[in-house]
Amino acid sequence: MERTIKLRRMGGSLGSTFPKGIMDRLKLEDGDEMFVLEDERGMYLTPFDPKFDKVMEAYEDLSRRYRNTLSELAK
Repeated sequence: MERTIKLRRMGGSLGSTFPKGIMDRLKLEDGDEMFVLEDERGMYLTPFDPKFDKVMEAYEDLSRRYRNTLSELAK
């Protein structure tokens, strides 16, 4: 899907508004955070925290290595 979003002056900053359909599809509400990701192809705006995957990988690694210890602690 391709959309054009216009930037507007908001005080001393620039801001934009998003169409309701986009907000609904991404389940965004007033006050939610967005993340800007940049790579060699451009910049991306996403509501998903890019650090979350790395944190989950670390958790899964630790939970595998310390499975017995965690199991004992859960008793």
